[in-house]
Amino acid sequence: MTLDVLLFASYADAAGASVVRVSVAAGARVADVVRAVREIAPGIPLPARPLVAVNHRYAKADDAVAAGDEIALIPPVAGG
Repeated sequence: MTLDVLLFASYADAAGASVVRVSVAAGARVADVVRAVREIAPGIPLPARPLVAVNHRYAKADDAVAAGDEIALIPPVAGG
């Protein structure tokens, strides 16, 4: 299945786009989506365990994804 992954801030800047499209197998998990993003956009400085949201909720690496899900990679935020 093909999924659009939203990118924000430094991730979008590194990718040169606010969305990347990835292909993963049916039954894929969040970790599979992250792996696919790493493959197609190696310039994005993703940490070992990036923060991911699926349909506006934080997701774990082993959470399932489905066609039509809104997936977002959320960069770390610094500040005081």
